[in-house]
Amino acid sequence: MPINITMPALSPTMEEGNLAKWLVKEGDKVKSGDVIAEIETDKATMEVEAVDEGTVAKLVVPAGTEAVKVNALIAILAADGEDVAAAAAGGGSAAPAKAETAPAKTEAAPAKAEAAPAVSAPISDKAPAPSTPAPVAKSGERVFASPLARRLAKEAGLELSAVSGSGPHGRVVKSDVEKAVAGGGAKAAPTAATATAPAAAAPAMAKGASEEAVLKLFEPGSYELVPHDGMRKTIAKRLVESKQTIPHFYVTVDCELDALLALRAQLNDAAPRKDGAPAYKLSVNDMIIKAMAMALTEVPDANVSWTETNMVKHKHADVGVAVSIPGGLITPIIRHAELKTLSAISNEMKDLGKRAKDRKLKPEEYQGGTTSVSNMGMMGVKQFAAVINPPHATILAVGAGEQRVVVKNGEMKIANVMSVTLSTDHRCVDGALGAELLGAFKRYIENPMGMLV
Repeated sequence: MPINITMPALSPTMEEGNLAKWLVKEGDKVKSGDVIAEIETDKATMEVEAVDEGTVAKLVVPAGTEAVKVNALIAILAADGEDVAAAAAGGGSAAPAKAETAPAKTEAAPAKAEAAPAVSAPISDKAPAPSTPAPVAKSGERVFASPLARRLAKEAGLELSAVSGSGPHGRVVKSDVEKAVAGGGAKAAPTAATATAPAAAAPAMAKGASEEAVLKLFEPGSYELVPHDGMRKTIAKRLVESKQTIPHFYVTVDCELDALLALRAQLNDAAPRKDGAPAYKLSVNDMIIKAMAMALTEVPDANVSWTETNMVKHKHADVGVAVSIPGGLITPIIRHAELKTLSAISNEMKDLGKRAKDRKLKPEEYQGGTTSVSNMGMMGVKQFAAVINPPHATILAVGAGEQRVVVKNGEMKIANVMSVTLSTDHRCVDGALGAELLGAFKRYIENPMGMLV
């Protein structure tokens, strides 16, 4: 019987994803372990492998389709020996037979994908035109278009809602945009009707005015609307939840960096060389990660997470590090950081940072953790307070190291000083405990040899 392939849940919190690319086409034979598609989540692009063997009978959801719900039917396989045409016609029952990966636990029925799963659709951006042109979207309605078509329309200054789509289910594709450009039509009009999206298109801003009310404050044509992508929506949702549910408490100290900078230079000079290059190159941030992990080990009562029934006390310090990427940020995690050498932390952080910017991290590499470090010192920021990322109970905001005048033994001296601010969840890490943790961190920074023994 036909084998239904559904949108996999690539992380416990995933509810929908973008079907970025098909790596197979109808008629291809696949076996277990073959990579068949690329799925974009809010944080990364991940490959999906086939679980079963068979022939691709139908690609239900076209490449480039956005917001496909988890468990929605995306393709149909014909089992070995089964008639492909019969499988394509017989697949697509309401309850998916088999998913490519285990879906998240849910009691809800499989959601319907943005592209209707009952019709086979080509994965090419060039689609055959239907017998009648797709209706033009009404003002404010979402326009279905391929990513390439959206980019071309933006570059040409076209309003997608005024372009007739010839793709599956009226989807605007590359050829539609090219025809509109050649005909000189569908130019974006700087009118309030075009520029103003309905309030339902976006959540209320800070529980205040709707988008429509906000746009009325600006002259028509003086702005453009940029739709939120999945990452930005997730960041907004999590930070609002954090500020609404976590009572933040802030503690700030100044740390002298001269001893740490001297040790860093000494360790980098002593790095063994491999193929002409040093085996590692420590950064100040690498040493901050280690110091935070050691401090949590020294103050275990602060290495916790809050739940309504229990305090979750962690046995290891898993330190998340905020990395800025296009469209937002992500927090890859250095697991068991208290047990790792500075060189191991440095090399692991370089690898995680590179793959984070390429959106190639696996969910287990950025989900969880017991604390976070956000370093804006390299951007010249002197001091700031960061928002806690649940389920963490703490986050350390690191400012720039700079030369300041300090008083030692009654005399003024010049020292390299860095201000750090610890944000704590006051439900489980109160002021005194937060001060104890920050004091331990300061000792490791100012006496960095303690991180080597």
